[in-house]
Amino acid sequence: MRHQLLLFLFLLSLLFKSASAQQNLKLWYNKPAQRWEETIPLGNGRLGMMPDGGIHTENIVLNDITLWSGAPQDANNYEAHKSLDEIRRLILEGKNDLAQDLVNKNFICKGEGSGGTNYGCFQLLGNLTFDFNYENKKAKATQYLRELSINQALAKTSFVLDGVTYTREYLTSFDDDVTIIKLTSSKPGKLNFDLCISRPERAIVKSNKGELVMSGQLDNGIDGKGMKYQARVKAVSTGGTQEVKDDKIVVKNASSVIVFLAAGTDFMNPGFLAKVDQDLKSAIAKSYAVQKQNHIRNFQKKFNRLSLQIGNEAFNDVPTDERLVNYNKNPKADVGFPVLFYQFGRYLSISSTRVGLLPPNLQGLWANQIRTPWNGDYHLDVNIQMNQWPVEVSNLSELNLPLADLVGRMVKNGERTAKAYYNSKGWIAHVITNVWGFTEPGESANWGASNAGSGWLCNNLWDHYAFSNDKAYLKKIYPILKGSAEFYADALIKDPQTGWLVTAPSVSPENSFYLPNGKTASISMGPTIDNQIVRELFSNVIEAAKTLGIDQEFSRFLADKLKSVPPPGSISKDGRIMEWIRDYKEAEPQHRHISHLYGLYPASLITPIKTPELAEAAKKTLEARGDDGPSWSIAYKLLFWARLHDGERSGKLLHELMKPTTRTDINYGAGGGIYPNLLSAGPPFQIDGNFGGAAGIAEMLIQSHDGFIDLLPAIPNEWKAYGKIKGVKARGNLTLDFEWKDGKVTSYKIYGPQVQKIKLRVNGKMMDVSSQKV
Repeated sequence: MRHQLLLFLFLLSLLFKSASAQQNLKLWYNKPAQRWEETIPLGNGRLGMMPDGGIHTENIVLNDITLWSGAPQDANNYEAHKSLDEIRRLILEGKNDLAQDLVNKNFICKGEGSGGTNYGCFQLLGNLTFDFNYENKKAKATQYLRELSINQALAKTSFVLDGVTYTREYLTSFDDDVTIIKLTSSKPGKLNFDLCISRPERAIVKSNKGELVMSGQLDNGIDGKGMKYQARVKAVSTGGTQEVKDDKIVVKNASSVIVFLAAGTDFMNPGFLAKVDQDLKSAIAKSYAVQKQNHIRNFQKKFNRLSLQIGNEAFNDVPTDERLVNYNKNPKADVGFPVLFYQFGRYLSISSTRVGLLPPNLQGLWANQIRTPWNGDYHLDVNIQMNQWPVEVSNLSELNLPLADLVGRMVKNGERTAKAYYNSKGWIAHVITNVWGFTEPGESANWGASNAGSGWLCNNLWDHYAFSNDKAYLKKIYPILKGSAEFYADALIKDPQTGWLVTAPSVSPENSFYLPNGKTASISMGPTIDNQIVRELFSNVIEAAKTLGIDQEFSRFLADKLKSVPPPGSISKDGRIMEWIRDYKEAEPQHRHISHLYGLYPASLITPIKTPELAEAAKKTLEARGDDGPSWSIAYKLLFWARLHDGERSGKLLHELMKPTTRTDINYGAGGGIYPNLLSAGPPFQIDGNFGGAAGIAEMLIQSHDGFIDLLPAIPNEWKAYGKIKGVKARGNLTLDFEWKDGKVTSYKIYGPQVQKIKLRVNGKMMDVSSQKV
């Protein structure tokens, strides 16, 4: 009997340990944040905040994803196409350096481009500041805790000071679309503070009917009358007194205070002031308990779709910043930490975008500056795409829709750009865009002349259809895909050496090469990424037209063009995939971009099964590039190695990505990592490393791009002992649950809205199975 009891207790302990590992979805710290990169990010897809948890003074950085300077502009140079023939002639003659000079002279955007105020910049909304007054000025805080529950989207700060427990809860509500902070003290009447709201520029703060109201208008680069915004702060106290004076709210001797902040801009919403008013009134009318309950429930409708567990050990007793350092020393000792990082990525997706609004920008929706690095805009040569890569496989499919909306708003200007520069049909976007629909080339040829932007965006749009099988969505995006294909089909020129149809002029994103004369250039024809994008796009448009039963003539036209589009890759003399149509020597062998492997990921043109020679060449390419770089670059390399079915190298890259850093300087080379708050560092902060890392973890666990579903295609040895995932997605609108032990899948379930016949590879064996209907 005693042995049975011991066995029962042992099994029970394993059960609790397993449950603890699965539920350990918190970031926590035992001290206040000392820098912004240590603060906790909260967001509801529109509003964001980052509290620092300060004891005597707390600063909370506020954001609204729609708050942008700048305005719509037409920076197209309508004379540019007159130089096109000469630029192409110089390229064909091998005089790329002279062609680049001409591009810089006649083939860039008008005006200051992305460096100008008219282009605009994502900016912080402001700062909410608490100045606390305690009776005992010399008392030291103890039992300090600062945490973020990423499966509840709820942050908390608590500490004991002079025998009183002070607690603050923070949420950006998924209920009434407001920001809420609740402050309490364990003893009555112990809350005393001044509360103010501010902004570094273009802000007026006034008191009105017991509220603080901050309003202003950003610079549009034209007449100074750009986007309008408003933020309103209301405090509701229990006990004590409250008054508004000198543009601040003064609270004395309260036992609890709930601070509400409602904010908005006039971006696509001229009636935003009425919405701000309604949001605030609705929130105040509810009890905090109801607001919190509704917030958690609405957030978890998305977050709880997927659960992941790797291993059985939990490290609840180690602060997150220390756990990060420990993981960097020995990743095998904490196999659950990548689970936290992955679910944090899903949390950031849900928190930084919503249907009907904007996709996450370079910083998601979190910025603490007026001049956000790289304008906080949308870079089209990997960054905005990487932001979207985890959402489909991670069961957050609808969060791809804001990108489709953004792209849809770019098309009209992209048609003007296609005409102005290439005298071509269709539409094009180059390498950067903003909320105003910028599609022109950038202001410098070496990075701004990329032709890849619009075609790459179409890959993301197609991905949503591939995962959802939503024909109504496909019908909606078909004109966008077709318009992009029309541009490439019309603008391609013949390379006389190969007979292939290629883009010109273009660049392989941000990279350069040596010419035979010893000079360097970026401008070329037919960089490999363009060839891969054109091949993929034409094939997708043909498939879309067939699915929708339309455009047979255009499909035949594209199919004929495809015969002359270069193959997915050419192999150089040293066995690598060539980055350009000629076997140039790269000026920077370990350049951060690896654009010529687009065909490996996100496309499926290069796979170990279908194109083994190109897959081997891709490995050599990655070896030469090296493993370090900005965080987004490391994440991209992780995705490449996962597609190459190398679990150990994928694990190494994940470890490389998750190394701790506090650097905030602008970096283009090695030195990425993640900050103590787990946001990724370029440096500075760029959220694409988080999203790329989350996509990479998913790609290590499941792949569905090569005509079959592959379970555990690329996991490292330390993950093999035990794991399970529920709710992960595969192409074809399929959902999977599966479990593994000792590197072998022990059970799986595949289900969807209808029964489908599927090819499945599990434990190295290919088989035909059917999904379950649910």
